Order: sequence, then C-alpha cells, then structure tokens
Amino acid sequence: MGLVQLVLDLFAPSGHSPSVRSEPPPQSPPPRAPLSPPSQAPLGSGEQAPGSRARQVVLAQETVPYVLVRARRRTIGMLVGPDGLEVRAPRWVSLREIEAALQEKATWIVRKLAEMRDLKRRQMAQAIDWRGGATFPFLGQAVRLNLGTATVTGGVDPRSRAPKLVAEDSGESVLYLGLPPQAQSTQVRDAVQSWLMRQARAYFTERLDHYAAQAGVRWTALALSGARTRWGSASADGRIRLNWRLMHLKPALIDYVVVHELSHLKVMDHSPSFWDAVGRVMPDYPHRRKELREHALHTDL
Repeated sequence: MGLVQLVLDLFAPSGHSPSVRSEPPPQSPPPRAPLSPPSQAPLGSGEQAPGSRARQVVLAQETVPYVLVRARRRTIGMLVGPDGLEVRAPRWVSLREIEAALQEKATWIVRKLAEMRDLKRRQMAQAIDWRGGATFPFLGQAVRLNLGTATVTGGVDPRSRAPKLVAEDSGESVLYLGLPPQAQSTQVRDAVQSWLMRQARAYFTERLDHYAAQAGVRWTALALSGARTRWGSASADGRIRLNWRLMHLKPALIDYVVVHELSHLKVMDHSPSFWDAVGRVMPDYPHRRKELREHALHTDL
C-alpha cells in the first residue's frame, strides 16, 4: 500500500476521472497539502474536522461509512486512512453528485478499505515491544536496542549518555540509549523517537540539497511531520514537510519522497507535467513508488 497507501492520494498517477481524484487536487498555495492544519484534525486522529459530517453509502453491496468534508477545492477527493474513508468536496457539489462519484470508484474504495483493515491487523501483530533487545527499522536495516551506554576503548564514553548508534564487530547495528535498566517502555519508545527525529532532520536536509540541485529548484524550509497519513507535502513558497517515520525506510524510498515533493515546487499538481519533472530527476521512480506502497507508517512509534 502506498502513502502509503495510508494516503492513497499522494503518489497516485494522473489518469483518473476528472470528477474524482485519487491524488490531492491543486490547492491555493501556500500550503499545497497541510499535514495538520489548525482548523481541522488530520485523518487518523479520531476527530472530525469542523464542518464535516459522518455519512454512509452502499458501495459494491457493502455499507461504507465515510466522513464528508466541504472544502475550498475544485474536485472531489477521496482518502482511505486508518479511520476509514474521508471525502472532500467543493461546497457547491450536491450530495447526489458526491455519491455518484463514490459509486464510480466503488470497487477501488472497497478494495482499499479491505487492504487498510488487513494492514492494521498486521501492524498490531508486528508492534514493537519497547525494551532492551528489541529491534526497529532504521534506513531499511534492523537496529537492536540496548538500554545502556556505548563503551569506547578504555571504558564508558565519558562525553554523554545520549543515544549512540554503534556498528558492532559482528556486523549488527546497536542503538545504545543511555537509559537505566528499569526504564519503562514509554521511556524507551520516546528516546528512540527523539533520536530518529534528530537523525531525520540532518538526513533530509542533505537529501533535499542533493536533489534540489538536480531538479533546478530551491527549497526554503524543512519541517518534520508526525502525520499518520502522509509521507510529505510541499508549498509553493519552497517549504517542505517530511515525515520523520521515513527514517524507517531504505534510502531509495526516502529519496523518492524527497524528489516527489521537490518536483511540486515546479508543478503543484499531479498532472503529466509533474510526473515528467519527477522522471527527469529519477527515471526509475515508478519502481520506487510501487515499492513504497508496500510499506506502512509505524503507528506504534
């Protein structure tokens, strides 16, 4: 599943019906696609946006609940996320037209909702037990947790008890957290998250600089996101948001998201011109985009 697909509308190519979009429609910049705007709750938060309304419709012989959000936009957008289906539509579009659009995409919606349910079951089964000896993914590789402090030649590292990633002689990567043996699981999880966010800012900055030069664009600011439904977004003024959970994925997939968002600084929609811009920088982007769909955001971190 792609953006993941927790947000099925971020990385979908163009070519859908003009009345229904499975990628975000053009927005009035800035920003193009805010991750958690102050006036609305992001999908997956368990809350509804002001002005939204819970409804249901029968699609492919299945009763499907959905949240309808009226928004300033030109098209009908559909997101399948952890909490189900969210539909965003212009204020002037009638409910009959909205539900006709849902019927047009009924098979797609029902299939993606089933995939999301299966994904949530698999995530629950794979939830990380935050304690010493547990492993978590970092840049596509397994890292083992050690609650203690890394040692250097001559004993314990005297500089600090800050988390330290060490490549052991065995080839295993170990993150020493510098926590007491009795640390609670929430302390362990929070320490790993803080470390990941610090790594993310440095790593993303380097990759943005690298690909911005190739794309011929200039980014102006980087913000880290913790959204449950988006890997990233871009604003016309050059601001980029990237989800720190990308650090779980291998570098090739992170690079795809970086190039995707940088390409929006040239084309703020998902038209053929946009995908051409992505392809000029990353010719193999379809393969990476497809692989990204197999990954999901880690909801337990």
